[in-house]
Amino acid sequence: MQATLISLQDAVKDLPSARILLAHEFENGPRIDPLKIIQTYEASEWETFIDEWVHSLKSTYVGVMRPTGAGDKGIDIAGFCDADKLLGTWDNHQCKHYSAPLGFSVAAPEIGKILWYSFSGVYKAPRACRFIAPKGASTSLSLLLTNADKLKTKVIAEWDKSIAGKITSPGPVKLEGKFLDYVSSFDFRIFSAEQPRTIIEAHAKTPYHLSRFGGGLPSRPQPDAVPAEVEEAETTYTSKLLDAYSEHKGEAVATASQLDKFSTLKTHFQRSREAFYHAESLRVFVREKVEPGTFEGLQAEILDGIQDTYDGDHPDGFARVVAVTEKAQSIALDAHPLNKSALPKDRRGICHQLANDGKLTWRR
Repeated sequence: MQATLISLQDAVKDLPSARILLAHEFENGPRIDPLKIIQTYEASEWETFIDEWVHSLKSTYVGVMRPTGAGDKGIDIAGFCDADKLLGTWDNHQCKHYSAPLGFSVAAPEIGKILWYSFSGVYKAPRACRFIAPKGASTSLSLLLTNADKLKTKVIAEWDKSIAGKITSPGPVKLEGKFLDYVSSFDFRIFSAEQPRTIIEAHAKTPYHLSRFGGGLPSRPQPDAVPAEVEEAETTYTSKLLDAYSEHKGEAVATASQLDKFSTLKTHFQRSREAFYHAESLRVFVREKVEPGTFEGLQAEILDGIQDTYDGDHPDGFARVVAVTEKAQSIALDAHPLNKSALPKDRRGICHQLANDGKLTWRR
């Protein structure tokens, strides 16, 4: 028996990449390295990926432009730092998707376009021009980009061979006269290459990251305590609750303080407010972590799922809100990206959010 145990242990030890499989990996499979995923993108998808990241840099750019089609004049994605846009301070993000690391022969024509069109006054030279490729830059190009003088010398030396004929369609752009003077005095330090892993880490701060690479949402903090007094943002849904209580009791219940003599309704009112704030905390929590409209999509799913219950016959408004919130807790949301994040209290709270937005009214 001991010999058999040892042989099994040895067998497992010899298996490739033997490790403990976590529950979410058992359900979905091991997470694929994002570095491998981006290498499968088509060129347009790679540009979209970078565009998502640049658009998220709200504190850096006041606007973003992504030209499409031919004639982009060397601009893939421009991030504007001021209202002057291409005539002000801006950064250029050159998106290059190839099966091999980016080499000088690919980067050189793009450098040439920046030089020519900034010299021609089409735009002001960018503050930075970053080459971004899924496999990064080749060793030789990386070394060139760290030495502005050597890069300038290389560009000038290779102009006729590698650059002149790839700038404009009418014909080769000659490096001579005032244009040569411009290139000779140009600050080549603006050109650089970003590491793909660095871009992935930066993209992780955008709301598009989870839909591209998975991994799930991080741990969610506890919601803040519910304010003692009903706040202005709550007036619509809480007034609808009080109206439902009035119908249920057959007497006017105009304020929350009048619930003191109805212990069951007072408890329900407090639970409803807690649920509302719980759902609000979920909305805020996912706002910067998932694509725009994701939480609103969850609200729409719940609204659709409770509609028959909401439209059904109920003795009064209080019975309706109890039935609807109970139904909301049991709706299958397996296809929605927030299905594992929406707790029962969130689901009940979303019903009150919907009431607050005018989409549900308990008393008929």
